[in-house]
Amino acid sequence: MSFTFEFGPAVTLRNGVAEDIGAFLPDGPVLFVTDANLRAIGLTEPALTELREWHDVAVFDAVEEDPSEASVLAAVALGREAGAVSVVGFGGGSPMDVAKAAAYLLGSGDEIAGIYGVGRARGEGLPLVLVPTTAGTGSEATSISILTVGGTEKKGIVAPALYADHALLDPLLTTGLPRHIIAATGVDAMVHAIEAFTSRDLKNPLSDLLAKEALGLLAANIRTACDAPGDLAAREAMLRGAFLAGVAFANAPVAGVHALAYPLGGHFHVPHGLANTLMLPHVLAHNMEAAGPMYAELAPLVDPALAPLGIEGRAQGFVEALVAIAADIGLSPRLADVGVGAADCAMLADEAMKQQRLLVNNPVAITREDARRIYEAAL
Repeated sequence: MSFTFEFGPAVTLRNGVAEDIGAFLPDGPVLFVTDANLRAIGLTEPALTELREWHDVAVFDAVEEDPSEASVLAAVALGREAGAVSVVGFGGGSPMDVAKAAAYLLGSGDEIAGIYGVGRARGEGLPLVLVPTTAGTGSEATSISILTVGGTEKKGIVAPALYADHALLDPLLTTGLPRHIIAATGVDAMVHAIEAFTSRDLKNPLSDLLAKEALGLLAANIRTACDAPGDLAAREAMLRGAFLAGVAFANAPVAGVHALAYPLGGHFHVPHGLANTLMLPHVLAHNMEAAGPMYAELAPLVDPALAPLGIEGRAQGFVEALVAIAADIGLSPRLADVGVGAADCAMLADEAMKQQRLLVNNPVAITREDARRIYEAAL
């Protein structure tokens, strides 16, 4: 077997490491990318206070959920005005994705329209440090920025130039999150691990090892993370799992679950992790004929009681165990719960077909008719 594997950013995991962020940045002005909610609850203040002792800091906090191309361009404009020589992305996947794209554009001078797709960003970005405040998106580990263009369409910028220089994992930052965010981002990370393990062409021994380790950590700790917000051991395990899943899917890309989830975010503003949760069992069922043995291999990591069963029993039990986790942590099980009706399924299928970058990685082809059927099954 031949393959290429990229390990991504240097990583530091430590309680309180976010307050030492300045030690990871070069001298000079910093563009600090976050969102207004994190500033409002004060989560950014310890890091900003430390940064301001040593650096001039320009704060961009207008990142929205499902971040837009316009947000990136506004962040770039602020960074240029401030003379930024480095960038910090602080928050969930949205601020980190904006920070990755902004750091690249500030350093390279490229135009954003020319870098959508795989491998089109070939310049050099500014030094970048990413600090996740959720254990889920894995954005701190990847060379991918997902942006909303034209109001509804999701487009990706995928290139090694978007990797951060450092990822700082601070479990203390995740202790104050609302339960629904812990739940949705945790399942998002689990989907990253599952889809990396079953990715059609780029699956490889290193991504497999990381995906399995990630899924085991996440499945064993997600209920505790939701039920016991102060349990730092569970928080640390979730951050580690999310990061490892991110490294895995940065090398063995995600597929059908994400492809069908993206239109739910673009058109119905369903949070990304919840959208993945809604589509997960139905895409897995579609994939079962080809991916069943791989699901069977993963099954005991999610529910050890499945280990003695045969391949078919483990594979089916795997899907059922994932549905049970989603129910236990309080996530909506049906598309109807987020305002999607039968009349929307054809439009959603059309939109999903635009995600060929992801669909080509699915272990079983998904046609437009398949996509419509999958959405209908999820109603």
